[in-house]
Amino acid sequence: MIWKKKIILNISKCFSYKLFRNAFMSDILHYPLTDFVTSCGVRIPALRVYYQVFGKALGTAPVVVVNHAFTGNSQVTGENGWWKEAIGEGKLIDTLKYTVVAFNIPGNGFGAREEDMIPNYEHWAGIDVARIFNKGLTEHLGLNEVFALVGCSLGGGIAWEMAALAPTLFKELVIVAADWKATDWIIGNCLLQEQILKNSTHPLHDARLHAMLCYRTPQSLKMKFERTTNIPLQLYNVETWLLHHGDKLHKRFSLSAYKLMNQLVKTIDISKERGSFAEAVAPITAHITIVSTDSDLYFVPQENRDTVTELRGMGKPVDYYEIHSVHGHDAFLIEHKQLEQFLKKVFV
Repeated sequence: MIWKKKIILNISKCFSYKLFRNAFMSDILHYPLTDFVTSCGVRIPALRVYYQVFGKALGTAPVVVVNHAFTGNSQVTGENGWWKEAIGEGKLIDTLKYTVVAFNIPGNGFGAREEDMIPNYEHWAGIDVARIFNKGLTEHLGLNEVFALVGCSLGGGIAWEMAALAPTLFKELVIVAADWKATDWIIGNCLLQEQILKNSTHPLHDARLHAMLCYRTPQSLKMKFERTTNIPLQLYNVETWLLHHGDKLHKRFSLSAYKLMNQLVKTIDISKERGSFAEAVAPITAHITIVSTDSDLYFVPQENRDTVTELRGMGKPVDYYEIHSVHGHDAFLIEHKQLEQFLKKVFV
């Protein structure tokens, strides 16, 4: 196949032997990005883009690219993998069958140097990350074909942008708990997040409290806590749960990274400067699979239902599924069996 020949020819250019060997071991790798100009017109002289490779060796198997969510990273599988239920040996995305590539959104801090953080988040948009990821795939890794591009939440919005930028690169486009644009509801929540980040004395901690409520539902919290209390702390258990998540994120994430991710969510829109959604997706040749959750209060399912209707009206090959769950946006990280059932058609 063409993708095999192209990758093998590019291995010598992209990696030293040691670096290529380490890719199989899932070390954090990077490629240098120089003279990058964001969609806002701001020049970035130099930046490292970090990524990991799992499963089969590059050039020996179909490639699956996985885009992480808001506070996620490239560690998609293994003991600490955020999507280890879906990716691994014998799992939905089987690392015995596929090469899995996962990039870190620049500035998220995972495995990065301090100089690779991005303090001026206002200069960035979702499409900029998509451009960087596509550059990594085609120019750094030498790919001219990717079997599947999978994006979850923010990563799904970036996946839409990647497909619009490189409409023939991906054979399968899988969008999970995401949308091709930031709705008014998303933009409003991002504004609230930004105000917390700018004005709170504990910005990262407090922004996470609000975000967790966006990611779950009233029914989910009722089922989990039933208004029970933590007597020693004199707090409701829902309060201790939220505070725990605030503390937990504060210990592993940075304020600059959170501000950037919030900005990226707000700026996802593949129709921008392309006229319309229909014009943006018209050149895309991939088979599209979209998965929503019926109780998602963040990326609400009706938006994706409308998207599917429009895609089908254009004659695009698209499958649509809804996770049935009380857990809202986070259901894609909870309802593993349902998600596997929906996506096994793609990853046979």
